[in-house]
Amino acid sequence: MAEPPVPSHQAPEHYTAGDDSAPPETDARLHVPVDQSASAGNPNSTPDHMTGILDNAPPQDDGNPVEPVPESSIAVQTTTPPSPDVDVPQQSQPPAGASAEAAEVASVSSGAQSSYNPQLPIDTDQDSDSALGDGDSIQSSTFSARSSVYEFIEENGRTYHRYREGVYYFPNDEREQERLDLQHHLFLLTFDNQLYVAPLKDLPNGVHNVLDIGTGTGIWPIEFASEFPSAMVIGTDLSPIQPAFIPPNCQFEVDDAEDTWTFSHQFDYIHGRALATCFKSHVTVIQSAFDALTPGGYLELQDCIIPFRAIDDSLKGTQTERWVNLMMQGTAVLGKDWTRVGKYKRYLQEAGFEDVVEQRYEWPVGTWVRGKKMKTLGLWYREDLLSGLQAFSMAVFTRGLKMTTEEVELLLVQVREEIRSNKLHIYIPVY
Repeated sequence: MAEPPVPSHQAPEHYTAGDDSAPPETDARLHVPVDQSASAGNPNSTPDHMTGILDNAPPQDDGNPVEPVPESSIAVQTTTPPSPDVDVPQQSQPPAGASAEAAEVASVSSGAQSSYNPQLPIDTDQDSDSALGDGDSIQSSTFSARSSVYEFIEENGRTYHRYREGVYYFPNDEREQERLDLQHHLFLLTFDNQLYVAPLKDLPNGVHNVLDIGTGTGIWPIEFASEFPSAMVIGTDLSPIQPAFIPPNCQFEVDDAEDTWTFSHQFDYIHGRALATCFKSHVTVIQSAFDALTPGGYLELQDCIIPFRAIDDSLKGTQTERWVNLMMQGTAVLGKDWTRVGKYKRYLQEAGFEDVVEQRYEWPVGTWVRGKKMKTLGLWYREDLLSGLQAFSMAVFTRGLKMTTEEVELLLVQVREEIRSNKLHIYIPVY
């Protein structure tokens, strides 16, 4: 991927691979033969080199062909600003006063995919998956905050943030923190062990001030601060769940990125990861980032588009498809659109950004795909999904769709069984 020039007083544009807000359709043009004996392999396996991945070392290829990832795959925006079976209610309309983005929320079928055609061939010899091990074994300060933000809300056996209570639908307890750290290593594996993709070496005055939005456990800014000891790195989040022992050039603040930004200085580099589920107005956050960047600085976003896509008909009629559709309905009722990553191009352009470089990868759900790296990505993402399934679902289904906890748990049991079967040839686009 060619690095973009750093224009003076210009800001990047964002390419969108199709309008993912529209109901995707299965692309029959791929003509991928499905192995009828796929379930004979061991779908629950852990790579022999998993410790190496946890130590941030990318796995070695075993010689199996790894399909090339197209240039239009994992969308990462590097930008430069100018100087100065549960019945659910029908999808409700966004509440009065909601942002224009909320009005764009549409019912999305999880059936398959957009016009983009990923190269994800199905592995017809899944006996080789045993070399990957057992997937079930993958487990692994300074705050500007009032003491009340440490008193978390308990709901359905999970804890949630108190600051701006109810804004974010995922829990913040230890189980979720472990999943977030697992997800961090999944991103590292995807990006060949790199914390960032933006060409920071091209920054006119170097890397001095860095911001990480929605920092979660703080693992990204901690590692970035260690790599750039001369830079001051700030991580913000609604939950003060970050560790107390951190590099001296790293700090954390409890903050809502949708509020007015009040930092005393501008930033050379702003990073945001997995923000699709976080905000009602990504427009607001992107505009704030634009205004907070120094001339020639970069904004980098790494994100996923929900719902799942399928390369064939394996998702149709399943409980997993039903789960995805319920997720889309529930988040719409709550005023959020998790498909909004496909609209980032317009949001960035309207904010004034130019010269965005976008790449797209895929995370398969399971080890059904060919190639060792893709199998490993699928193994890790399946573990991420299974470990977070209740976290993703409970608040959305009980708050948005008024389902009971028993109804939610029954559905999740069925979804987990289908995902572990390795028979669903599904993936999620990663930008």
